[in-house]
Amino acid sequence: MALYGAIPFIIAHSEKHTLGMFWNNAAETWIDIDYTTTSTGGSTMFGDSSSQPKADTHWISETGIIDIFLFIGPKPADVSRQFTTIVGHPYLPPHAAIGYHQCRWNYNDQKDVQTVHENFDHYDIPMDVMWLDIEYTDGKRYFTWDAPKFANPDEMIKNLTKFGRNLVVISDPHFKKDDNYFVYKDLKDKDFCVKSKDGGNFEGWCWPGASYYPDFINPAVRDWYAELYSRETFKDAWTWNDMNEPSVFNGPEVTMHKDNIHIDGLEHREVHNIYGMAHVMASFDGHLKRHNYQLRPFILTRSFFAGSQRHAAVWTGDNTADWNHLKIAAPMLLSLNIAGMTFVGADIGGFFKNPDAQLMARWFQAAAFVPFMRNHAHIDTRRREPWLFDEQSMFVMRDAVRARYTFLPFWYTLFFHANQTGAPLMRPLWYEFPKDSTTFGMDDEYLLGNALLVKPVTEENSKQTEVYFPGDSSENWHDISSLQIHKGGTKASIDTPLQKIPVFQRGGTIIPRRFRVRRSSILAIEDPITLSIALNDEQIANGSLYLDDGITRNHLEGDYVFAKLELKDNLLKSRVVHPSKKYQTKVWLERVYITGFKFKPSGVEIHELPAGERKPLEFFYDETNRVLTVRKPGVNMGKGWAIVIRP
Repeated sequence: MALYGAIPFIIAHSEKHTLGMFWNNAAETWIDIDYTTTSTGGSTMFGDSSSQPKADTHWISETGIIDIFLFIGPKPADVSRQFTTIVGHPYLPPHAAIGYHQCRWNYNDQKDVQTVHENFDHYDIPMDVMWLDIEYTDGKRYFTWDAPKFANPDEMIKNLTKFGRNLVVISDPHFKKDDNYFVYKDLKDKDFCVKSKDGGNFEGWCWPGASYYPDFINPAVRDWYAELYSRETFKDAWTWNDMNEPSVFNGPEVTMHKDNIHIDGLEHREVHNIYGMAHVMASFDGHLKRHNYQLRPFILTRSFFAGSQRHAAVWTGDNTADWNHLKIAAPMLLSLNIAGMTFVGADIGGFFKNPDAQLMARWFQAAAFVPFMRNHAHIDTRRREPWLFDEQSMFVMRDAVRARYTFLPFWYTLFFHANQTGAPLMRPLWYEFPKDSTTFGMDDEYLLGNALLVKPVTEENSKQTEVYFPGDSSENWHDISSLQIHKGGTKASIDTPLQKIPVFQRGGTIIPRRFRVRRSSILAIEDPITLSIALNDEQIANGSLYLDDGITRNHLEGDYVFAKLELKDNLLKSRVVHPSKKYQTKVWLERVYITGFKFKPSGVEIHELPAGERKPLEFFYDETNRVLTVRKPGVNMGKGWAIVIRP
C-alpha cells in the first residue's frame, strides 16, 4: 500500500537481463516480496535460475480484473521505453518549472509575497515560482481569494510575471458545504458529486470542514472542473492539486469510503488509485483551454498512478526536518523515476519541524540535483527563506541554487529525452551499468541521464563521503569542482566541507550549461551556452542540446532545435538533426571547456557548416589539470558548426 500514490510496476534486473511487469489495477493493492539468496532450481526468463538471487512477489488487489503487461527488455532502457509506450511518456514542462520554487503554508498576504519576491533579487538568488497554500482562499473555498489579504491578485501575479516569475496556487478536490459558495452550489445543482452507498451526496471532512467531492471519474465533471481555471483571477496562475488521494479526515484510513459510488455505479474501491489522476487530468485540460491550447501547464499533484507523468510533477509529501528524511529522499525519487514518474522532488528542509542551518544547506545541495526543486514548510514552522539563516549558510544555499541554474540547459535536454523515449532523468547506477553488480543495491548515489554522478551529503557534520565510481577501468569520472579524475570500479573518500557538492561528470559526455546569473530561468533562455566536455581515454565525447521557447506548446508542431554534439579526433562538431524554420534561436556558443585533454594545441579554429567562414579562436590550456578552454566561438547553436583543435 502507498500513502499518496501508487504505480503497480516492478522491475527485475540481473547482469544478463532486465524485465518489468505492470499490474494494471486501480484498486487497493498489496505486494508481498520474498527475497532468497538463490532459487530452488528450474529456469526463469533470466535463464538458469540455480545461480541467481531471487525475489518472489505476490500481488493482491481488492477488486478488479487481472490485467498484466510484461516487458522483456533486455536492457533497463528498453523496459522504460516499453512501459511508457503503454502508460505514456512524461510531458515536457515549461522551462520555468525546472527552476527553483519557493513555498510555505502560508505566505500571509499580497505584501508578503512581494517582499519575498524582492528579497530573492536583493540577495541575488535565482527563483522562478512563488507558491500559495490554502490560506490565500476565502475560508478555504477554492477558486476564491481572501480579499482583505489578497486584494488585487491580478496585480500580484503581474508583479511576478513581469520579472519572469510565476505563481502557483493550491486547488484541492473538496468543496466547502456552503450554499453561498458558487462552486459548491454548481457542483450540487449539476449532480456531479461522489455518492454515498445510499445514493445521497457523499459528505466528508477536510480543510474547509464539511465538504463535497466531485466525481472526477465522470468526463462531464472533469470538463466542468476544467472551466474553473478560466476564472479571471486564476487564468494566469499554475496549480497545485493536493489532498487528492482523496483525503477525508473523518473517513476510514483518512480517505473515502470504498463503497461510495461513482458514475455508472462504480464503487470507489474500483477506482481509488486513479481518483487523483483524474483530478489532475481535469486541471491539465483546464490549463490548456484557458489559453486556447497555446501554453504549457505546470501542475503539482500529491496523488498519482501509472501515467500521471503525462500531466504533472509529484513530490514525496509531508516529510520532516530530519537527516534520515534527507537520506531517504534519493531512493524514493529513484523508484518514482524507474516507474515512469520522472518530474519529482522532495521538499527542501522537511515540511514538519525546523531544520538547522547545516541540514538546510545540505538539503539545498541535494535538491539542486533532482528534477523538481521546491522549498516548503508547515504553517507552524519558523520562516526559512535562505537569507534568514547565518550569512555563510545563506551563501551555501545561494550557491546551490545558482549551480542548479547553470545546469538548466542540461536538465531541459534531459526532459526532452524523457518526453521522447520515457527514459528516467534520475537513474540508479545499474541502469547505465547493468553488468556492474556492485551497483545493484546502491541507492545513495545516482546518475542524471548518463552524464552526471551525484552523491548527496546526508550525514550530519560530514567531512568526507565515500563514492563508488561505476563501470570498469575504461570509465573516467571527472570531479566538476576539483577536476580530479576517478577510474570506474573504484571507491574514493571525497572531502565534503559544507561548500562541497559531490558531483562527477562521466568521461565521454558533453553537457550544455549557462553561467550568467539571472533572477529567473526564462530571462536566461536565450543566454549563450557553455559546453562542458569530459573526455574518456579515447579522447571522445558525445552529448546533445534541446532548445525551444520554453513557454508554448509549439514544440509539438516541430518548433524546436535539437543538436547532437561530438568530439572525436580533435574535431568538435554540432549537427542539427532537427532544425526549425519557425523557431529561430538567438542562443550562441560562449565557451568550450574540455577536461582530460592531453596536449596543448597549436591553434583552434571554428568552421560554420556547411561552407561558412573559418576563423581562429582564443584558447587557454591548463597543463596541470589538463583542461582546454576555448573562448567565444560565437556561433549560433541553431546551426551546424565544427571546431578544429590542431596539435
